[in-house]
Amino acid sequence: MNCTIAVIAGDGIGPEVIGPARETLAAVAARFGHSFGFRELEAGGAAWDRYGDTLPPGTVEAARECAALLLGALGGPAWDNLPGGQRPERALLTLRKELGVFANLRPAVLLPQLRAACPLKAFAERGSFDILIVRELTGGIYFGERGRGEGGSNAYDTMSYSVHEIERLLRVAFEAAARRQKKLTVVDKANVLESSRLWREVTERVKKEYPAVSCDFFYVDNAAMQLIRSPSQFDVIATSNMFGDILSDEASVLTGSIGMLPSASLGSGGFGIYEPIHGSAPDIAGQNKANPLGTILSAAMLLRYSLGLESEGRAVEEAVTAALEAGFRTVDIAGDAANDKILGAKEMGRAVIEFISRRSEGEGATAGRGR
Repeated sequence: MNCTIAVIAGDGIGPEVIGPARETLAAVAARFGHSFGFRELEAGGAAWDRYGDTLPPGTVEAARECAALLLGALGGPAWDNLPGGQRPERALLTLRKELGVFANLRPAVLLPQLRAACPLKAFAERGSFDILIVRELTGGIYFGERGRGEGGSNAYDTMSYSVHEIERLLRVAFEAAARRQKKLTVVDKANVLESSRLWREVTERVKKEYPAVSCDFFYVDNAAMQLIRSPSQFDVIATSNMFGDILSDEASVLTGSIGMLPSASLGSGGFGIYEPIHGSAPDIAGQNKANPLGTILSAAMLLRYSLGLESEGRAVEEAVTAALEAGFRTVDIAGDAANDKILGAKEMGRAVIEFISRRSEGEGATAGRGR
């Protein structure tokens, strides 16, 4: 396969985690006989510093010309007070909206190698869970009407959803559940919010098309509690933009570190935006302390969802598992075991690449053909 992947390194630790992920993709291409080109684009605080614009003209169109977008973290305190609504986070929302991605897939898996890093005692030795959070990405309170009253006496943000926005997200979630454990939980606040009551109405209609998938509802506050109490009860969670943002960060802590969680933002076509769920972590930027595994696993999702390369995506995931099994750790997932080998971001990336490259070239080339 020959294709071009857009890359936005972003701010803070963004370049430090994007580098290993990009090198991982290059290693996959070498092993499986593909040719991946990379088109470097800019957005966020770094773009503001260079161009005076957090989303420079042409960035969106250039990304559209590529097969997928690999994205680092955007933003940081240095750019919190930019004029004209130019915050880097606004650039990220615009990228998602303009590129037509509306379903954010956030897997949260407790790997056996990281059980000791899970803060739940019940899971420290034998427990496990495998949750997929499907978050609506381009609607809700983050995109609703907002403003300030006269003289700044009040402020408002509006949560608004259309039937179309809810329905297309639910179909992604039901399809995912049908391929997994056939269990979907819809998280809302229907006892208070009218928009959540619409979510329930649409769910009741759509679920009839998926009789093999069981479907239940949780209020968001109860869902947050149950994630701590018993995360293994969940399979696929579908929810709104803000609730999904919060719950996936909570779930990430249960896996050992927010640095472990990847994400894929998908639309109706093959294009997707792939990024770790963590932020720019300016407090450790430039120190080679970041965990690149969430970004590397995002690259695995890119291979699977946008390029249709299932074997290649699985090879990346297996290499990450092998690196952890060998005792390699970044500081955020370091345990007390004497055999843990604490690595920086670059070195952890190289460890993963080494496990990818150990496979025979002949085996890889055969596995990658015919797609």
